Amino acid sequence: MIYGYARISTKKQFEGNGLEIQIQELLKEGILLENIFQEQYTGTKLDRPSFIALISTVKEGDRIVVTKLDRFARNTLEGLAAIQELLARGVSIHILNMGLIDNTPTGKLILTVFFAFAEFERSLIVERTQAGKEIAKTKDGFKEGRPCTYTDYQINNALFLLESNSYKEVEKMTGISKSTLIRAKKKVDILAI
Repeated sequence: MIYGYARISTKKQFEGNGLEIQIQELLKEGILLENIFQEQYTGTKLDRPSFIALISTVKEGDRIVVTKLDRFARNTLEGLAAIQELLARGVSIHILNMGLIDNTPTGKLILTVFFAFAEFERSLIVERTQAGKEIAKTKDGFKEGRPCTYTDYQINNALFLLESNSYKEVEKMTGISKSTLIRAKKKVDILAI
């Protein structure tokens, strides 16, 4: 049996890596749609739900087809361990832009080199992101994390309303969730000490 695996990390995936494009490429290889496991999940971990389901489904003589190596895994050690386990079980892996990964010494060497480059590329992305953050921190008005949903005025108004109303009532009046109100109240209580 031939199975396909398609994965994207985020909804805003780069052109050429979109889930639909991967599925189309797998269908062109003759894989039935019901045999294509797909998901939106980070490639840095192997405990992805559809990936686990795929690994549990395949048996000796089966083949897994992916469009690119980085769709399978991004971490060299985990990726190699998974592929070695599959090869030991008699399952072959066909990476469309590389070819068939087999259990020969040459196949293992090529696989190790490709995984090393995939991990290196990911490390560079993380490094560039961190460098960009450091530059952003030097600029006026930088605030790390998600932007605040509510202004200080809205939060203070809601806290004022809490003096005579329940959390549920204030949540209904202002649209500010109970958990946000609790965090804001704790912050005010700490500052009052």
